[in-house]
Amino acid sequence: MPLDNAINIADLAARARRRLPRVVWDYLDGGAEDEATLRDNRAAFERWRLTPSVLTGNKQRDQSVELFGSRFLGPFMIGPTGLNGLFWPDADLELARAAADAGVGFALSTASNNALEQVAAIGAGTRWFQLYPWGDVSFASRLLERARNAGYQAVIVTVDTLTAGKRERDLRNNFSHELRLTPRVVLDGLLHPGWLANVWLNKGMPRFENLAEFLTPGATAAELADFTRSKRNPAFCWDDIARLKERWNGPLLVKGILSGADALRAREHGADGVIVSNHGGRQLDGAPASIDALPEVVQATDGRMVVLMDGGIRRGSDIVKAVALGADAVLLGRATLYGVAAAGRAGVERALAILRDEVDRTMALTGVRTLAELRARDILFPHPASRKISARSELAAC
Repeated sequence: MPLDNAINIADLAARARRRLPRVVWDYLDGGAEDEATLRDNRAAFERWRLTPSVLTGNKQRDQSVELFGSRFLGPFMIGPTGLNGLFWPDADLELARAAADAGVGFALSTASNNALEQVAAIGAGTRWFQLYPWGDVSFASRLLERARNAGYQAVIVTVDTLTAGKRERDLRNNFSHELRLTPRVVLDGLLHPGWLANVWLNKGMPRFENLAEFLTPGATAAELADFTRSKRNPAFCWDDIARLKERWNGPLLVKGILSGADALRAREHGADGVIVSNHGGRQLDGAPASIDALPEVVQATDGRMVVLMDGGIRRGSDIVKAVALGADAVLLGRATLYGVAAAGRAGVERALAILRDEVDRTMALTGVRTLAELRARDILFPHPASRKISARSELAAC
């Protein structure tokens, strides 16, 4: 079926689900415990409605945004995700290349399957590095040194996974950063011959290449997976953020913020930005939806930090709603992973094109020309109430 027939992100997700074995799909699509937060990330966007505006003459729209001196053609970038090589060979490279071609940013995870130097070698595009603060200070220092030498422009410190969430789909599949070949998994792989030939028989179990230097030469994928599980660092604290900022000496964002108080703590300890995120519903089940937490963070930071968000974004209108509520831009997680899992780089390009078109269409139908105008206008109202309110007037009432 031609990729052009995928007209929205849900179509790409359906293709990915058909192509992937159950254990791999569950890793991509699942969340923690009862998956209440995973579901609410989507449902929360539907609690906001958009006010159309007609006859505004806004023939041309500009959805570009500047973040830390880099100009992106849309208010979104591909966020950091790990173990992408299970979905497509060299998936990290394909995601980075698609982002560069689309004129948007890309953030590479510590848990990528292509080394950060290999991704940097593609040349074009704006790249950020995401750091899991595992192990002792030497681990983070070495990764930051490599990222700096490779030309990464900003670092994202993810702080909400220092204790592992209970991801029950993965537990039922006996999956923990590696694919264990049980009879059921083998049979499922045989029933998905496209994935089997393209991924498993082609590359085998992908390794966490950024971590290879911390183990003995020739470490297996299983040994590297064991390393990630053994190096979680629940003792990591706010003072460590300040120390990382000193070592990085560039833009630093803290990812995993869901309250205004934590956003202010991040700023006090040297962070230049925060990412409002519940880790895609994969950590604390019952945590608020990211879009619900966003207004409090925006109010607390009051324009003094870059504020990004992720979680549940499947439509261009979701991105517009996030910007209207005060986000500078959003990070894409599953939306672009569905694309790469469905069709590699072409699938990512399709996902980005869909979202860019939907952002533009939503801006046209709401009568706004720029993101600055979008933030200044009263285009949102809560459903099912009919009273139109602005994001900022709602914040004042909090």
